Amino acid sequence: MVGWQAGKDSFYVDEEYNGQLEHVATPSVSKKCVKCKESTAVLIIRAVDAFCRCCFKEYFIHKFRAMLGKNRIIFPGEKVLLAVSGGPASSSMLSQVKEGLSRDAPKKLRFVPGIIHIDEGGASGQSMEDRRRAVAQVESVLRSSNYPYHIVYLEQALNLPSSVLEVGSSATEKLQTGPSYKAAVDQFIQTNQNLHPDLFLENAWSHLSSLSMQEVQNGLSNPITPENTQALQRLFASVRTLTAKEDLLQTLRQHLILHTARTEGYTKVMMGDSCSRLAIKLLSNISLGRGASLAMDTGFSDSRYGDVVIVRPMRDYSSKEIAYYNRMFDVPSVFIPGLDTKAQDKASIQRLTESFVNKLQTDFPATVSTIYRTSEKLHTACPPQNTNSPTFDKCLMCACSLDTNAEEFSAFKATLISEQLSQRRGPGPGLSLGTAGAPGPPPASFTGQGQCRSSDEGQRQGCGSREPGCCLSAEMPATLDLKSLLCYSCRLTIKDMTAVDILPQYILAEAERKKRRSHMRKEISEFLLEEEDEAKTS
Repeated sequence: MVGWQAGKDSFYVDEEYNGQLEHVATPSVSKKCVKCKESTAVLIIRAVDAFCRCCFKEYFIHKFRAMLGKNRIIFPGEKVLLAVSGGPASSSMLSQVKEGLSRDAPKKLRFVPGIIHIDEGGASGQSMEDRRRAVAQVESVLRSSNYPYHIVYLEQALNLPSSVLEVGSSATEKLQTGPSYKAAVDQFIQTNQNLHPDLFLENAWSHLSSLSMQEVQNGLSNPITPENTQALQRLFASVRTLTAKEDLLQTLRQHLILHTARTEGYTKVMMGDSCSRLAIKLLSNISLGRGASLAMDTGFSDSRYGDVVIVRPMRDYSSKEIAYYNRMFDVPSVFIPGLDTKAQDKASIQRLTESFVNKLQTDFPATVSTIYRTSEKLHTACPPQNTNSPTFDKCLMCACSLDTNAEEFSAFKATLISEQLSQRRGPGPGLSLGTAGAPGPPPASFTGQGQCRSSDEGQRQGCGSREPGCCLSAEMPATLDLKSLLCYSCRLTIKDMTAVDILPQYILAEAERKKRRSHMRKEISEFLLEEEDEAKTS
């Protein structure tokens, strides 16, 4: 009842409640475990999921085994490389592999593991003493696993062979011609039924460990030279934005892992991307223009490299679950500062997206899971391409399918027209097509007019000719046409660089090789048979 009290300029409210207010019970750790219904819960993962210590461990381990068993990508006896950065997610992944390969595991994993750690301190400007200290901490964790491990420095990415950018034969094609997963498991069990269950894996580990330890000791006694570190720092100093630096770092990291896997004979690579990290990565990649490759960047398996498949067995775990597990069961991890350490929220697109998702997750706990479930439904819109087809082409840096072959009336073409109109005033001094990333006529010195004035290979005076063997053929080989070999997102990364010729030599060499092959194919195009003609003749 609401009324007015005489003599006072105020209202009074007389409320009567016929019943009790509804009380919503909040989860409490004093509740019983939702799984065993007996022990007292020690942690709450979600609103109604309260677990005791033993049930949480079983739940965590089962989720890892179920992810591998459901997809059936890793075959028995296969060599798998674990990418361990030292962080909580990758350290927890290593702990799950150790648990699955232990003697008393009920359902043992049957692959042969190896570990790789990449020291990225040179990109973030750390001193050599800090880098040695961080590597020593990570090495102590890796050595306790008794698995072969490889410690690689980011500076080694500058000296990779150009073959690392070539796409190998598809692993799915090999699986189609080879035995099925069930047949491979039966054959593995039959082959090793007379041996001790752990004898096969122990022999493989001991052989690989001896080789790996020798490599690590040689690497520590002969570290990378200061010249290599300075070259790496010049490369990252040429990138203007932190967004492009993180994207370039991701590319170099992937190339190093791929080269190590191919050199050491690994056919699978395990990454420690959690559900929270993949949700941030999905939104970041959309902002960076990588929508066409979201299925490969965030899915369980990524077969873009053909012979080496990347798998993400930790993609069902949230960062909260991983933190709880590592704390409760003493899983060691090492914090190593990176490019975005202590950076502001608006320093890069990746950092801003991470801050946005984390703050939204605090108020709406279903944010990460909703984004993650969306990523599970993504598939590549482009049909599978034939590697023997002349139209088959992939991005030079990220090995994704080129998404720049768009229609005439598309957003990408509109962007190119806008860039072209904005450059109509004329390029400034030293501005070239590959450096600025904008279309337009090339400078006069690269128009191809004139003849080579160099009579000796040792005396290069400079001319306008671009013929093979010209004095300019070895200078900036792929700068002009580099953007035509990149996807939209990698174009943005190159556009933020002040000089493209400072890129690693293997990237420039592969770009020059692709340019020559494209030029050769164009010259002999009238003599080649199309796919329809081949079908008619056959």
